[in-house]
Amino acid sequence: MTQKPSKTLRVHPAHIHAITGALTEIFANGRYADKVVEYTLANNPKAGSRDRAFIAESIYNLVRFWRLYWAVLDKEVSFQKNDLWQLFGVYWLMAGNELPEFSEFKGLNPKALKENYELAAKNPQLILSVNADLLDLMPGLEKEIEAMNITADVHLRVNRLKISPGGLADKLLKEGIQTEKSDLSPDALVIKNRKQFLNNDLFKQGMFEVQDSGSQAISLFLNPTPGSRVVDACAGAGGKSLHMAVLMQNKGKLISMDVEAVKLEELKRRARRAGITCIESRPIESMKTIKRLYDSADFLLLDVPCTGSGVLRRNPDAKYRIDRNMLQRVTQTQKEILENYSNMLKPGGTMVYATCSLIPEENEKQVTTFLENENGKYMLESQRSIYPSQNNSDGFYMARLKRV
Repeated sequence: MTQKPSKTLRVHPAHIHAITGALTEIFANGRYADKVVEYTLANNPKAGSRDRAFIAESIYNLVRFWRLYWAVLDKEVSFQKNDLWQLFGVYWLMAGNELPEFSEFKGLNPKALKENYELAAKNPQLILSVNADLLDLMPGLEKEIEAMNITADVHLRVNRLKISPGGLADKLLKEGIQTEKSDLSPDALVIKNRKQFLNNDLFKQGMFEVQDSGSQAISLFLNPTPGSRVVDACAGAGGKSLHMAVLMQNKGKLISMDVEAVKLEELKRRARRAGITCIESRPIESMKTIKRLYDSADFLLLDVPCTGSGVLRRNPDAKYRIDRNMLQRVTQTQKEILENYSNMLKPGGTMVYATCSLIPEENEKQVTTFLENENGKYMLESQRSIYPSQNNSDGFYMARLKRV
């Protein structure tokens, strides 16, 4: 169930200190895991590449199975140094390793821990390491939660304005980076060996972006045409905007919008690197920004805020924050975005509503309610869910609607 850590010659006390300190920041202080990992590595500059990979991997694995490891240790969650070191000891033992002879590990009994694990394995909340709410909100999707408890592969999106997928795969291979194709997107390459690639010239020249193949499938599902007018209303840092611009062959106009202007600044930098000129970024300052675009878009993407229940492979700490209160907040936001932003679509235009969630209330039920409230103004053409267990990707939902 749990993943083996990378092979290292020896576990150093400094590594465990860094790992347990990161766990305290994540679970006691409520910081996001990716930011904590970034900070932890920056504060261990003397660690070599293998050591840094081990620290990051161990932090993420301990986050993924936080509830399970405490159950196996048979202790309540604690942030005392000795308790956290023993939690690491459980992780290390369960991965099939021998414990170093550190005083903090005294008292750990492998036989007793194995019995505790066998008992915990009978409880879905513990073996999947989730809270009760998440299981209830994702009925019948235990297999997807299990699939998201595995480290995600890195997916690239090829910038076809500059290079073909085959051409990029050949160039990456010459640099020792092995890739394979994805069934979800013809523009996707999946990296099969862990190797640093963001500092190489191919990335700097804008030949690819990092983007999950399931995320790429959303832009393909909308399929905006060259020369059209497109609005990406919840663009963020612009991953889908950049993909849509390529699908448009950099012809037409793509208005990328978001309530957080700083994210759009990142989109501008990425667009320059990709050689894309058809994107106009536009911060959403009020509903007036939206109303000015009523009845203007040939294609509209609403990639709405959500619980993130489909991207737990990349954000394992998020699963402990998802509960009914959070769901109530995000579904209300989604409802308001659908009701108001959909008016930017012109008659005859195509809209895609999308989430990176697998919770029905955010997906099919949200779309059904919208269609009922709009009284025939929109027609559902197609809808699709992407499941991590089937596609080696994150989880997504998308619905394509036509304005009548």
